[in-house]
Amino acid sequence: MAIARVALDCPVNSLFDYRSTGQPPQVGQLVVVPFGRRRQVGLVLEVAEQSEIADARLRSIESILPVEPLPDHMLALIRFSSEYYQCPIGQAAFVALPAAMRRVRYVGPEPQWQYVLTTAGRELSADQFRARATVKRRLLEALHSARALRRSDLPAVSASAAKLAESWVQAGWVEKHAEAIPKAKADFTANAQHELTDEQRAAVDSISAGLGSYSPWLLEGITGSGKTEVYFRLIEQAAGRGLQTLLMVPEINLTPQLEERFRDRFPALRLVGLHSNLAEGERCANWLSARAGEAQVVIGTRLSIFTPMPQLGLIIVDEEQDGSFKQQDGLRYSARDLAIFYARQRQVPVVLGSATPSLETYHNARNGRFGHLHLSRRPAANRASIKLVDIRGMAKAQSLCDQVLEAICSRQARGEQSLVFLNRRGFAPALVCGACGWNAGCSRCSACLVWHLRDAVLRCHYCGHQERLPRICPSCGNQDLKGVGQGTQRLEQSLGEHFPDARILRIDRDSTRRKHAWQTMQDDIRRERVDILVGTQMLAKGHDFPKLTLVVVVNPDGALFSADFRAGEKLFQQLMQVAGRAGRADLPGDVLVQTQFPEHPLYQALVRQDYRSYAEELLDERKRAGFPPFVYQALLRAESQSESALMDFLGYAASHAGMGQAAVTLYDPVPATISKIAGHHRGHLLAQSASRAELQRFLSEWRPLLVERKAARVRWSLDVDPIEL
Repeated sequence: MAIARVALDCPVNSLFDYRSTGQPPQVGQLVVVPFGRRRQVGLVLEVAEQSEIADARLRSIESILPVEPLPDHMLALIRFSSEYYQCPIGQAAFVALPAAMRRVRYVGPEPQWQYVLTTAGRELSADQFRARATVKRRLLEALHSARALRRSDLPAVSASAAKLAESWVQAGWVEKHAEAIPKAKADFTANAQHELTDEQRAAVDSISAGLGSYSPWLLEGITGSGKTEVYFRLIEQAAGRGLQTLLMVPEINLTPQLEERFRDRFPALRLVGLHSNLAEGERCANWLSARAGEAQVVIGTRLSIFTPMPQLGLIIVDEEQDGSFKQQDGLRYSARDLAIFYARQRQVPVVLGSATPSLETYHNARNGRFGHLHLSRRPAANRASIKLVDIRGMAKAQSLCDQVLEAICSRQARGEQSLVFLNRRGFAPALVCGACGWNAGCSRCSACLVWHLRDAVLRCHYCGHQERLPRICPSCGNQDLKGVGQGTQRLEQSLGEHFPDARILRIDRDSTRRKHAWQTMQDDIRRERVDILVGTQMLAKGHDFPKLTLVVVVNPDGALFSADFRAGEKLFQQLMQVAGRAGRADLPGDVLVQTQFPEHPLYQALVRQDYRSYAEELLDERKRAGFPPFVYQALLRAESQSESALMDFLGYAASHAGMGQAAVTLYDPVPATISKIAGHHRGHLLAQSASRAELQRFLSEWRPLLVERKAARVRWSLDVDPIEL
């Protein structure tokens, strides 16, 4: 009788023994087991001949799911993630699996349907539908122009296209077939390629020479310098050798755009996407396609690092500095750092691409741990010029200065587009009473409620609580309440007053809340149905709008004097990203940054577009201050509805640090920057060491002591290598 040692998705840092009554399961297989009164899916990590549990207490495996066992390299990645990020092995294991495979009733992959016009359907014409039946017309046009439409293609037609296609199946106009997945081929052709610059060619030659061995590279290239073209050439070379490529991007919104570009360039390559916006069945099918070696390219967000790829030959992390690669709950992993570990384990090159690399990556490249490649010029466009606009004498009520308004006006006259960037949504960040000083605060958080004009509500951006806009001050009855500060809604209103004939489009989390709204907006921008864009960081990354020639940055100064030691680095990266949206085609671009501190070193480096000198200055500051990347950190985060219970737990954690504290500095417990969210008080305790190994040793001793505390009213987690304090 074999004993399977199974990892379960629960916060217990141990494996569970189960009896195998039939064929012994293999390591890496998914099994259905009883757990308490429920049944759960588990991952077999060990198989033994006997158990320390009494035979009478052992329960049996009920069934084995129809999935090939996870390969050894994926199990090794799961174990490393669990150990390094101090997370129970079961929770780490199930982050790696598609949601469909975590269900006890999983019976295998769902068929991926294709829709094809029948003979009767091919006889249809758009004129047979009413003029207002736009979805029917668009679906018919798409079916006529494509030999077959996959179900995943239908949302691009309309949000209701899938339901309409099913009704046409019933009407006999459309046939539904299971999609045949082609096998990966090494012989394929690519569509027209761009001429490489000398720098691009040197980058491609250097990285491709390392295919088949571990070599980490920082590809540092200014925005618009052609990093994506380098990715294309590397993927082409990898696919030509029968190898798979994993390309990770930080934002879900960038994935469909990048997929479209790859399919245009490599129509014969099998490419799949992996991100949380996919339906469960589609994500599971794509994961299985990569697992079987059928998908030659996987494009995904941070989750995609846990994709088993038997022929993996190359890993690319685009915009490696982006904070989205860091998971902020559960298994708090950094997908970028795991990509480096995984590349070393699989003996493949890993490329970290960025215009403004993180200081950790830049430090590794400067010290020779990573290869360092540079793309310093745009091959098809001029670099946008950046100018500072001094607003120290501007009236507080005025959001845009005269110089900016004149620049927007000139672009509108030439038929070009402008982007006004403000990384704060809503109408006003705070509502205050000038008579008594009352301000609208959230009852559940230690934060102000944000005034949203169109909905006439006050909304908390942390917990989602909202309430009606008060007509009078609840403290003194004053009717003259004022909004302080500005958000994208107020900026949109102000631009509408200055440019009444302009077509203004606001893009933020509020305006893109509806399904497929963002895709529709991008189409309007590219079809030149928009004159002025107003947006948050959603517009800063990866988007290519040929007619956009002016970028205006409003109110960036708030980050200059933040308590977060990474604030300057993040601000420079964000400003360089948004500046890169201007002048990406043949038209020259300009960037205007409104600031009250034009002499600040950050802005002076920004004008020169010289990230390297600013990074050197920041590294020098951090070395003297004792901050990463010169030290290693772990943060004990805790929250509770009781403030006293929270501080008692953090006090216990500080006083029971164990013998390993000699090489680790443990700071005093403090409240979080936002000390209360959704009724829960929040605090943390920082551990820091000059040695990564010593910090890991300390955490491995400290964590069991925290588990033993069993603080019933406190929820806590360890965040290794935190990016936010």
